[in-house]
Amino acid sequence: MALRDLIPWSRQENRLPVPVSPERDPEYDAHPLLSLHREVNRLFDDVLRGFGVPAFGGLGRNGGWPHVEFSETDKEIRVTAELPGLDEKDVEISVEEGVLALRGEKRAEIEDKDRGYSERSYGRFERRIGLPQGIDREHANATFRNGVLAVTLPKTEAAKQNVRRIPVNGKAA
Repeated sequence: MALRDLIPWSRQENRLPVPVSPERDPEYDAHPLLSLHREVNRLFDDVLRGFGVPAFGGLGRNGGWPHVEFSETDKEIRVTAELPGLDEKDVEISVEEGVLALRGEKRAEIEDKDRGYSERSYGRFERRIGLPQGIDREHANATFRNGVLAVTLPKTEAAKQNVRRIPVNGKAA
C-alpha cells in the first residue's frame, strides 16, 4: 500500500482510497498507516460532533442546557435548574402525563452605536424529565431566584405508602 492510497482525493484519476470489494486482504486491514488513518478520522468525528449545537454554551435539545439537578425524599421531588440570564417570564413549566417540561427562550442583544456594532442571538430550550407515579400536580410550586429555578412536586399519600424496602445481602447468590 502506498501513502497515496490513504489520501481521499487524487489529482490524476478519480478512485476511492480504499478498494471496495467483498473480500479484502486481512493484511490490508492490519496495515499500521490505515489503522492510524481510521483513528485520526474517529478523533476528528468525536471532536467536531459538538460544534453542531447552537450558541449559549449548548443551548438547545442536544446540548443538555439548562443543567438540571433532581432530588427525591419521602415527601417530595425537587428539580433545580440553572438558568442564568433569564427572568421568570422567560420560563414555562408544565406537568403532563408523568413528565415535567421546562421550556423557555433566551435572548441576548448587544449594541454599540459608537462602533456601529450590534449582535443579537436567540435560543429556545426544552428539558423533559420523567416523573414517577404518585405526584400531586395540584400542590406543585416553583420559585425563581438569582437565575435558579426550583420546582417542588409533593408526593401523594398512595405514593408514600407504595414503597418497598429491599434488603441488601453481602453474600453472592
